[in-house]
Amino acid sequence: MEVELFNLHGKKALVTGGNTGIGLGMALGLAQAGAVVAITGRDQEKNSAACARLCAVQPGCLQAVFDLEELAGIEPFYRSVSQELGGVDILLNNAGMQCRGRAEEIDVRDLNRIIAVNLTAPYVLSQCFAREHIANGTPGVIVFTASLMSEAARKGTSAYTLTKGGIRQLVRALAVDWAEFGIRVNGIGPGYIQTEMTRPLVQDSEFDAWVKKRTPLGRWGKPDDFAGAAVFLASDAARFITGQILYVDGGWLATF
Repeated sequence: MEVELFNLHGKKALVTGGNTGIGLGMALGLAQAGAVVAITGRDQEKNSAACARLCAVQPGCLQAVFDLEELAGIEPFYRSVSQELGGVDILLNNAGMQCRGRAEEIDVRDLNRIIAVNLTAPYVLSQCFAREHIANGTPGVIVFTASLMSEAARKGTSAYTLTKGGIRQLVRALAVDWAEFGIRVNGIGPGYIQTEMTRPLVQDSEFDAWVKKRTPLGRWGKPDDFAGAAVFLASDAARFITGQILYVDGGWLATF
């Protein structure tokens, strides 16, 4: 297969939650493949540091501070980023948050926050992206960050699992709705990855040992393990793939 199929030169990408962890790993992958990338996050300092790394790879990359809990502001935010980039060819809905605790202990306010950030916000962003491409008659690519919790469950993660199960079905639904317009929709499902969000789990020696034993490849994943998956799904190499979740989990779902 020609390497050119993975070439993203001339493409513009928006990556939410792209200032750290898995999001930054995927953003760097897109930039290394030639795309100009805009990242968004709530922390200006993290945004600036991540954008500097991206610009060292691909000049012209951008950053914007935005809180995805502000649902009413998503549409004007998207229009602003799209205008600054000169259009968005690749939308990577990665931003997310966790809420731990047994199901009966979860406050409905926390539940609504995690639904807003993990599920509603990417839905609305995808609507903005699709409307733009349908109006312009141009194809596009949307990639969601799913999770092992799209397929399985673990104690204390009911709210998060609810949203990631929703992402799995949303990928399928949007892929079907927008295929006729040349918009492909897929997801990437991380396994257990070393990030800020999982730091308490990594530092728990018992849990750390369980992850390494339970994962066939015998280790936690790293953010840069997601560069190739993001480039693949965003590129013409995946031109006949839509409605799918690609699990990057070290084999976790393949065993029991």
